Amino acid sequence: MAVKTNMEKHRTGSKHKISKVQMITQIAMLGAAAVVLMLFEIPLPFAPGFYEIDFSEAPVMIGCFAMGPCAGVMIELVKVLLNLLINGTVTAGIGETANFFIGCAFCVPAGIIYKHFRSGKGAVIGMAAGTFIMTVVGSAVNAFVLLPAYTALMGLSTETIVAMGTAVNPAITDMTTLVLFAVVPFNLLKGILSSIIVFMLYKKLSPILKMSRS
Repeated sequence: MAVKTNMEKHRTGSKHKISKVQMITQIAMLGAAAVVLMLFEIPLPFAPGFYEIDFSEAPVMIGCFAMGPCAGVMIELVKVLLNLLINGTVTAGIGETANFFIGCAFCVPAGIIYKHFRSGKGAVIGMAAGTFIMTVVGSAVNAFVLLPAYTALMGLSTETIVAMGTAVNPAITDMTTLVLFAVVPFNLLKGILSSIIVFMLYKKLSPILKMSRS
């Protein structure tokens, strides 16, 4: 009986180790997919050229739903680090750090809500909450960290940045209106479009992710 119990413990331990390895593999794969999606940026008609939308948060959100919020944070980190290694940085890492926190602000709240309400309705509510939180966090980070850092590092004046916004949107006349009429709609649009992609793909991908850990 003792031998059987030890064998059962050994099998359970081995299965747990395999599951952890598979989860790490999935985190790496989803992080790599997110980096690939970062390469396909779409310019927006209402914002300056340095605001281009991508759908790199979709794999992060899928990982959040399938493996939990902590896994989502790890996928976001892998995405940012891989992008740094491949493309480097023009903001001394400030832009990449901001991208990490803004991405987490979108995916983690959605993952937490979905963890407690595992249904289509829970997913929609989670992604709506994540979009709202990302918009608030993204606006604050841009206003107080990213835009000041960008102007300083690129040797540009605030007026130059605002003028870039005015050129595509006459309603932008200062930093406040730049945030209101460019940053806010940028984050809202990114959150909504990413959520639609996740909603369409998650049911098809989740069985594959769960099966590989079973």
